[in-house]
Amino acid sequence: MEKARKNEGKAVTIYDIAKEAGVSAATVSRVLTSNANVRQDKKDRVLQLMEKYDFTPNALARGLTDTRSKVIGIVAADVRNPFYSELFVACELAASEYGYMVLLGNSLGDPMREALQLEKFQEQRVDAVIQIGGRADDMFLNPDYLEKVKQVTGRIPMVTTGNLEGPRCYQVRIDDRRGIELIMEHLVGQGHRRIAFVGGWRDTIASTHDKFRRYIQLLDQYGIPFRPELVGEHGGYDSESGYATMAAMLAQGHVPTAVIAVNDSTAVGAMKSIRAAGFRIPEDISVISHDNSYMTELVVPALTSVEYHYRHFGEVLVETVIHVIEGQEPPARQLVEPTLVVRDSTAAVRAS
Repeated sequence: MEKARKNEGKAVTIYDIAKEAGVSAATVSRVLTSNANVRQDKKDRVLQLMEKYDFTPNALARGLTDTRSKVIGIVAADVRNPFYSELFVACELAASEYGYMVLLGNSLGDPMREALQLEKFQEQRVDAVIQIGGRADDMFLNPDYLEKVKQVTGRIPMVTTGNLEGPRCYQVRIDDRRGIELIMEHLVGQGHRRIAFVGGWRDTIASTHDKFRRYIQLLDQYGIPFRPELVGEHGGYDSESGYATMAAMLAQGHVPTAVIAVNDSTAVGAMKSIRAAGFRIPEDISVISHDNSYMTELVVPALTSVEYHYRHFGEVLVETVIHVIEGQEPPARQLVEPTLVVRDSTAAVRAS
């Protein structure tokens, strides 16, 4: 990065300064706004680079305008679900690093409520909207809802964890296919071949559909026959549906050696059902899940689960909207890479 860049028509941005200084863009913003919560050594590096490139707060008038509300609206499906609560807190913390506050609305599975929240956020002149779950997760998006999103993004940018697309609408999603790959690698490596899939609405929710489809593909790749009887018929994402699904499967005499739950809440219900039927975890049936929420350490045995790295996930969501607010153009679609946290609920298949 050199002064000559300005002569080439490419202005230095806070992201250039942050990269060369080895700090975050949020730290550069705090230096520019004279925020005291910056370590002196970092502040000195940023100030030196600002002087080097003739980069001053006045030159950032567009990026630091006082006309902004400095508020980001967040529409979540239901923060009582650990996935949404973890991700909301991560977004709130990341936003505060940029000097932003957040407003929360829960759609609670009500399409009308969700559309109204988007409308209210627009009226309240938030600088951007982050949507976590809800209608954006639908496999087939409602035309009326898409029109509402189009109206909102005509005025403010929007970032979603789902599959919405359009002008000024950006996706930051978990790589669900990779999550299932990690699970199957783990289970097959332990000798499991009777692997059940429990929970979720596979025909209507895109992320669940992607997980299930990849599960079927991987069974084939590993030379394991697909057994429809090991796929739960009851949808849902809570412990009650997990219990009901697992109880029905076991009552019909279909006993897997391992169970993949669509999320931690479903896994907790499935574990309770497995014990009620007289089976042990993991000696008889291993259980593995998605989300890696606080629930994984509250159950016995501790639950093996796919980690979504909430802090990083929230940072990417917030950084994406901040980039758009500041006139940058982030990628239209970004994937967050999951990892697997192995605990005590999975084990090798016992020799028969």
